[in-house]
Amino acid sequence: KAIASVTFDNAFAVHDIKVIEPTTAEKPFIAMPSRKTPKGEWRDIAHPINSETRDMIQKAILDAYAKAEDPVAGPVEE
Repeated sequence: KAIASVTFDNAFAVHDIKVIEPTTAEKPFIAMPSRKTPKGEWRDIAHPINSETRDMIQKAILDAYAKAEDPVAGPVEE
């Protein structure tokens, strides 16, 4: 549904984080940037090391996505 970029402490950026909205009743989630290996497997290029950091990044991205989808709020840049 969307592509996001995140910058940490004005020192490190991660681009091409995808917002995925499943077709089932599941909540939207993020997918970190990845690339296909020579064996055909997909591997993350950059990713959080622990679930707390992943949850923090996911919440920030999904909150911004929800605001951007709101026609009253308009686009968001955080």
